[in-house]
Amino acid sequence: MLEPDEAHLQIGEVAERTGVTQRTLRFYEEKGLLRSPSRMEGGFRLYSENDVRRVEQIRKLQGLLNVSLADIKEMVDAREILRELQAQYRPEAEVAEKKRQLQRAIEVSQAQYAIVRQKTTHLEEMKAQLEERLKTYDRWMAELDELEKRAAPVSGSPVPG
Repeated sequence: MLEPDEAHLQIGEVAERTGVTQRTLRFYEEKGLLRSPSRMEGGFRLYSENDVRRVEQIRKLQGLLNVSLADIKEMVDAREILRELQAQYRPEAEVAEKKRQLQRAIEVSQAQYAIVRQKTTHLEEMKAQLEERLKTYDRWMAELDELEKRAAPVSGSPVPG
């Protein structure tokens, strides 16, 4: 049902605002990540601002938890480069050649480390937010428990009989 006061956007508008394709929005819907949108008489999907926020949240989680195909390629390529460098290493090689190989290994490993560090930083931020939320919920539960204790009627005699 359409809410009369709520603005509704067509799939192309949502795709443009969120940076995902229309195909991705349909995929999210198919996988249950996004509720089935309302539809116009012609069958066109209509999304709410809540839907837009949900897509943005999904994208944020993808960025935090997934590694892009480009990152995967870089990590795999780096592994191959390091194997090649190891295979090419010769103890009798000139110091300058050893330094060149070592410098290349350092650069490749630094690129891998940067990808992992970025993901770790984002996950640590998310972890801290969730820890704060859980602390707040625990505090609220303790307050409610205390209110419940104060409101509970005292029953029976204080002396067992």
